[in-house]
Amino acid sequence: MSEITLQSTITCPVCGHSEIETMPVDSCLYFYECQGCGALLSPKSGDCCVFCSYGTVPCPPKQKIARSSEHPCCKAENNRADS
Repeated sequence: MSEITLQSTITCPVCGHSEIETMPVDSCLYFYECQGCGALLSPKSGDCCVFCSYGTVPCPPKQKIARSSEHPCCKAENNRADS
């Protein structure tokens, strides 16, 4: 199992400014102020945080889910042979 990545580069969709940021390990960041133009970024529809929407790496909670045996695609009921 690989380690959780804690740094992601956020790119502002308004001005294109990129900034390397350290992500919180146990929560999602809902708002981010662009250091280039001051735009207040919020997650796109369907995303949990700004890192999942505008970052190069998804947030640690999403990374943990993707590596977990509890991930929806890995649940036993989704892998039944009788479907």
